[in-house]
Amino acid sequence: MLNKYDLIVGLEIHAELSTNSKIYCSCKNEFGLEVNSVCCPICTGMPGTLPTLNKKVVEYAVKMGLATNCKINQISKQDRKNYFYPDLPKAYQISQSDIPLCEDGYLDILLEDGKTKRIGITRIHIEEDAGKLLKTDKFDGTLIDFNRCGVPLIEIVSEPDIRSVEEAKAYLETIKSYLKYLNISDAKMQEGSIRCDVNVSVKPTSQKNLGTRCEMKNVNTFSGAIKAIEFEYQRQIDILESGGTINQETRKWDEKLSKTIAIRSKENAQDYRYFPEPDLKNIFVDNDTIERISNDIPEMPNHKTIRYINDFNLPQNDAKLIANNIQRATLFEKTYELNKKLDTKSIANWILTTISEQVNKTSKNHLEIITPENLNKIISYIQSGSISTSSGKKIFKQIVANNSKSIDQLITDLGLEQISNTDELEDIVLKVLKENEKSINDYKNGKTNAFGYLVGQCIKATKGKGNPSIIKESLKKHI
Repeated sequence: MLNKYDLIVGLEIHAELSTNSKIYCSCKNEFGLEVNSVCCPICTGMPGTLPTLNKKVVEYAVKMGLATNCKINQISKQDRKNYFYPDLPKAYQISQSDIPLCEDGYLDILLEDGKTKRIGITRIHIEEDAGKLLKTDKFDGTLIDFNRCGVPLIEIVSEPDIRSVEEAKAYLETIKSYLKYLNISDAKMQEGSIRCDVNVSVKPTSQKNLGTRCEMKNVNTFSGAIKAIEFEYQRQIDILESGGTINQETRKWDEKLSKTIAIRSKENAQDYRYFPEPDLKNIFVDNDTIERISNDIPEMPNHKTIRYINDFNLPQNDAKLIANNIQRATLFEKTYELNKKLDTKSIANWILTTISEQVNKTSKNHLEIITPENLNKIISYIQSGSISTSSGKKIFKQIVANNSKSIDQLITDLGLEQISNTDELEDIVLKVLKENEKSINDYKNGKTNAFGYLVGQCIKATKGKGNPSIIKESLKKHI
């Protein structure tokens, strides 16, 4: 039944920008402060107050627009979007209607099969956030925290180009990684820094026209967005299969019930009665500003991922995990640049396992845990056989413990230098073989784990310092 119907998804992502102050006033833009401690007459919309646009908000929006291949409208305006909601004290939101800062862009997402798909970006515009309703079991009423009023947002609106849950997930993750790479938003969903409205419709595969869409408002987790798409896809199919019709409506995703619930019908598009904001001038972005911002945009993570796969032969998942985190990517590339003979898979493995485990235990990032120089030296010594992998991890622990000694000094002090002298190891191998005739016979009779036992005995005889590769070769030679 499912393959009789096409899924069509469009996403509207709202991202809070990491500016120091709010969009139209000088109030501090910071999450988690005492309730109603960072709000003023301007961001609470008191009569007679006048907004002043934060220039950095425009630059951040343009930066995202350029990164997503948008056309930048050098002259745009701001508009009043009129609607009543309890935590919107002005009863209107300053946004952008018909002339956004950025439009007609696209984003290439990487799918699990290694293929890319281009998702159109309809527009990116700036607007102010509303406050936040607070409910508690301590009383029946509802309180309002106005701290979030006036926090700057960009809204990133996609074309209805998404055709599967996998594509939706890849698009959301790519947008999030862009925001963090550009350093314009912390993109912390748990703090409400990034939220999305999910538009879903279905249509029979043979039908050309799109179906009637339903919108899920303010989904604040990626997992919630994916579950909402899956649920809504099946719900709409069930209605069509039973002979019903889909009504255009606004719904919400209920995490506890794992279902979408209708909030209001939208027989016609809601009329927000937009009109130009009379208290703010047009926005003008000159060519010099666009060029300056463009020059500040790094290689983006989706492009990095593809380069890591092609140039460094990394598995797609490893490449993606490294590229999506700018600290991981920087550590990977700088470590490799110091010694291009290093095995790139070994660098990736260290970053994604040993170093990431330490990152998860602390509030530090990868570059704060270890420098590229130290990581390069550890892997170089392991690769050359000077130390073992386990010795490398012992050295790493000393670095994490803020031991200021050089790696060479740590190797000496801890007695970690690996024995790679062929003659010395051969003598040890011969002695171990002489003492373990039963294991030799077991191996010759097909018990392959006996070989591993012999390797272990040799390494034990060298107190863990014997080069495993040389030991294995010597064992094979003499058995």
